Amino acid sequence: MIRETEVRKSLSHDDTDQILTEICKRYECKVEYPWAISPDFATVKDIYSDKWFALFMIVEGNKLGLKTDRLTACLNVKADPEFIHMVKNSKGFCPAYHMNKEHWLTLILDGSLPIEEILDIVDTSYHMISDTPSKRIYEAVKKIPRGKVASYGQVAALAGNPKMSRAVGNALHKNPDPGNIPCYRVVNSQGKLAEAFAFGGVNIQKELLEADGIEVINGKVDLEKYAIQLEEFMTEDMYQRNML
Repeated sequence: MIRETEVRKSLSHDDTDQILTEICKRYECKVEYPWAISPDFATVKDIYSDKWFALFMIVEGNKLGLKTDRLTACLNVKADPEFIHMVKNSKGFCPAYHMNKEHWLTLILDGSLPIEEILDIVDTSYHMISDTPSKRIYEAVKKIPRGKVASYGQVAALAGNPKMSRAVGNALHKNPDPGNIPCYRVVNSQGKLAEAFAFGGVNIQKELLEADGIEVINGKVDLEKYAIQLEEFMTEDMYQRNML
């Protein structure tokens, strides 16, 4: 999650405080300060895709097209090119500062834009970078209830593409949040558990499943007894994804 107090040390404008507070509430994200030469610049990333959806900065106003050299808080977000073209020269907006101007936009945090409008634009930016196969896989795994397991194929179907079972395995090996994404509840199509390295040691997956009340015999789970029923979890949108 965003280390809110650290960002506030750098960005003290009242609008920025409120925006950061709302971002902390709404998204699973992290903040980084990647540039030693610009220690006040904070990137905000989705924890699943590890991609930026917001960049907070403090720069001289004249670099943003303002008629002042006063330090000004601003925010870069990803946006649709048509929206960028429509608003980039409007009050409170300017072409993206030091980023791709076709796909990114700078919002000036000087009170020109209503907070809710800024947050709506941030929300669009977040969803543009976060709707990835890995994110859908992690969200699917979160749906597996305690006492149940799912196969890689079932997780792939829940994530919108039953043909990406291999991608499920790759994503789970990179699980960014094991405490909330119970990847130990995923087994292969025969109910077999993963190799020991996948969970940090021999029998770890077995122990976690048994703690959920699932019986493991000879490294396997009885899928007839413990597997989820896919149709109980599929939404209309998921069915449409799988039919594409």
